[in-house]
Amino acid sequence: MKKPLPIGVENFEDIVKSGYYYVDKTMFMKELLDLKGKVNLFTRPRRFGKTLNLSMLRYFFEDTGDAGKNAENKELFRDLKIMKAGEGYVGQMGKYPVINLTLKSAKQPVFESAYGKLKYEIAEEYKRHLAVLESTNISSADKELFQRIADGEAGYDNYTGSLKFLSKCLYQMTGKSTVILIDEYDVPLENAYFRGFYEEMVNFIRSLFESALKTNDYLQFAVITGCLRISKESIFTGLNHLNIISVLDKKYSEHFGFTETEVLELMAYYNVDNRFPIMKEWYNGYLFGNTKVYNPWSVIKFLYDLYSDVNAFPRPYWINTSSNDIIKELIARADRETMGQIETLLKGETLDIQVHEEITYEDMYGSGENLWNFLYFTGYLTKSGEYFKESSIYLRVCIPNTEVKTIYQNTILRWFKEKIKKEDFRDLYRAMEEGDGERMRDILNGQLFHTISFFDSAENFYHGFLTGILSQSENYLVKSNRETGNGRADIMVKSPSLRGRSFILEVKVSHCIDDLEEDAQKALEQIYEKRYEEELRTEGYRKIDCYGISFYRKDCEVRFGKGNAGKAGN
Repeated sequence: MKKPLPIGVENFEDIVKSGYYYVDKTMFMKELLDLKGKVNLFTRPRRFGKTLNLSMLRYFFEDTGDAGKNAENKELFRDLKIMKAGEGYVGQMGKYPVINLTLKSAKQPVFESAYGKLKYEIAEEYKRHLAVLESTNISSADKELFQRIADGEAGYDNYTGSLKFLSKCLYQMTGKSTVILIDEYDVPLENAYFRGFYEEMVNFIRSLFESALKTNDYLQFAVITGCLRISKESIFTGLNHLNIISVLDKKYSEHFGFTETEVLELMAYYNVDNRFPIMKEWYNGYLFGNTKVYNPWSVIKFLYDLYSDVNAFPRPYWINTSSNDIIKELIARADRETMGQIETLLKGETLDIQVHEEITYEDMYGSGENLWNFLYFTGYLTKSGEYFKESSIYLRVCIPNTEVKTIYQNTILRWFKEKIKKEDFRDLYRAMEEGDGERMRDILNGQLFHTISFFDSAENFYHGFLTGILSQSENYLVKSNRETGNGRADIMVKSPSLRGRSFILEVKVSHCIDDLEEDAQKALEQIYEKRYEEELRTEGYRKIDCYGISFYRKDCEVRFGKGNAGKAGN
């Protein structure tokens, strides 16, 4: 029996005790202790192991107040790398009280609900430390406030100061400074930005962090995780001891996400290493510092599918777990320059951007540089190179892998479908009914100019582009045959009535602009040579027209012919 894969399991104790396959990241703690950062903010894309790593830190460092439980926690690490690092590290096990708070569930539509969720999470952490109420070192007034916070009945100012107050209580009870772990600190900020209550949430998070991390004499050290490095001026005001470790940093680079060696070991363990080239094409491509990293969520999901079917197809697993609002906003707001930049990236090329690590959601659309930085730090772009120019760091960024490219492509197609629903294409259908290939060409060229193309899968793009536009008519049915690959014409358009009109459209993609006219003619001739019209005639249609259409980038050509003519018209 092979170990099960930990899909969605983010609790370190559960992974070890339940016998899941665990990719050993315990040397993260050695580096953390070596570098001695007081307040450490790790920014990594969603689903790159941040929550599991914080859970690991909790079980390693926490003094639970129970000798038996501390021994159980130590046993979790028995066969892991950190136990061979030396007594200087092992001796830190079970040494500190730990506050462990997650903000990832604060995704409610209004501030009152999101604030209520944060209060609930804080209260739950207080309940984990109810031993405070039994301590003789805590005053009656502090015990009363502790109870009100745990019951969710304290005031706003009590909750903004709750982490500092809890660490004070834990210090008075144990005589030890507190380790504070905060997971996904920017989730409530992202949610608030898109929901329209950003300032209120910023004020709460800022106050919570200032009291816990800036003026807290009971703090041993803190580790915070998130997707973005939100501006110090907006959230981390005055935190001069804040150590921010982003995907640019060479420190800690191998502790979030899977290295190639770890992926190869995983695939060998499950006997699916022959599929490694596909795994690499789809889920590799991230560069954290100088370390090549795979998306761990997608690796595990693909391995799960491969273990039951070694020939399973890869899929964009990350699209269902990471917020894609930023991609939708990017495309919806894109001007001609931005459209061209997106097309450059989709062709596998790079953009040069100046690094702006300290951004806010409010700054996101202030400039193109901010937007590309946002996409880089959230995992939708990766670094292929960097250079220093005029006192600034510049990056060459690209799309990391096939999985992320499909997120762009699918989002573009959804945007295009929504866009064309708002447009009137009666002129296009009129031109098609009248056999006016030139008018059809002009209308399609106009649409191509205002959309975003991706040319590495050009035939599918243009086929989807054309099908999407034609599907807007209420008077015709559109049948796409590209997916079937059964030797039929690319697109058939027909009236619901057999006495009505019907059309056959064949699509070709040209290698250069000079081939457009010839390729459109070839597409039309293919309709006749392969007798595509017979399917419509068998159904009972008699009025059949044919169109050969060729595309090259933002240009197209259209050739018209009668269905029973056997040769091209004009």
